[in-house]
Amino acid sequence: MSRPLDLAGLRRFGFLTLAGYSMIAVSNAIEALRMANRVSDAPVYEWEIVTMDGAGMPASNRLALHPTVAAADARPFDVLFVCGGVDVRTATGRTLLAWLRRQAREGVALGALCTGTFALAEAGLLRGYRCAIHWENLSSIREEFPEIDISDDLFVIDRDRLTCTGGSVPLDMMLRIIEARFGPARARAVSAQFILDRSRTGDEVQPVPALADAPPAMARALRLIEKDIDRPLRIADIAAAARLSVRQLERLFRRHTGATPAAYLVAARLDRARRLLRQTVMPVTDVGIACGFVSAAHFSTAYRSRFGCAPREERKMRASPALLHPHPSPG
Repeated sequence: MSRPLDLAGLRRFGFLTLAGYSMIAVSNAIEALRMANRVSDAPVYEWEIVTMDGAGMPASNRLALHPTVAAADARPFDVLFVCGGVDVRTATGRTLLAWLRRQAREGVALGALCTGTFALAEAGLLRGYRCAIHWENLSSIREEFPEIDISDDLFVIDRDRLTCTGGSVPLDMMLRIIEARFGPARARAVSAQFILDRSRTGDEVQPVPALADAPPAMARALRLIEKDIDRPLRIADIAAAARLSVRQLERLFRRHTGATPAAYLVAARLDRARRLLRQTVMPVTDVGIACGFVSAAHFSTAYRSRFGCAPREERKMRASPALLHPHPSPG
């Protein structure tokens, strides 16, 4: 089993950018290191942007970071972060996976930003580890890699694996690394430069939009829906979880979502099904079952009613990036 990672000993960082990676996630991580150098008045950290061929890789916003170094030419890193974003499956190939496995064999600590966790999972480098990934990809990676302990946390540092959800959270993870080496005062000095009122700990659960502004009773109901979406759920069970009567639950959902609890549940199942169809290669029938539909015909009819196409047609559209990702999200 891998030994705990000496965070204080990390000095040289690599950022392997995959096609469509999240620019904000990578920038936050690098900026934390840059600011640590500035407040320390010394080059205490160094970093490089890595691509497999050395050419700049376009992010989801179509910009590319420079300069870059080819994977084959990169000097050894203390930790290498795989930086993912939209359509990470397409961006992950055999050559890349083989190179990641070689880095692991050579003792390099491996990390991931945003959806980069998928690449580590696909390479078989997360078995026995706890890890994090952006909330939009939680359901798909849990279905595809049931043997991996995938957390709802903002970021997870488990021995020599450092995985992070994305967005602004890499800044919080880097502050944890800076604090391990220089203490809380230096980490606070970095935070002050970015006008942060506080740094978030890794074990904070990443906020899911549906829960962001929900009152406590509704949040309890939504958590049950999220947790047991693949199982038959009665509205009475949801009401009990919310500690409300069915009538009170219905009034609450109509006020905050404009839909009944039953309609919201079906919509939540279909939204998850759409993510699984787009982000995994699970058979369509298995996707329906994983989202709580006991009948393939019911799944297909409900899906077409909501999205205007059948699940199998949605799967065929995976090949078109314009249809898959009309907006550069996540990240």
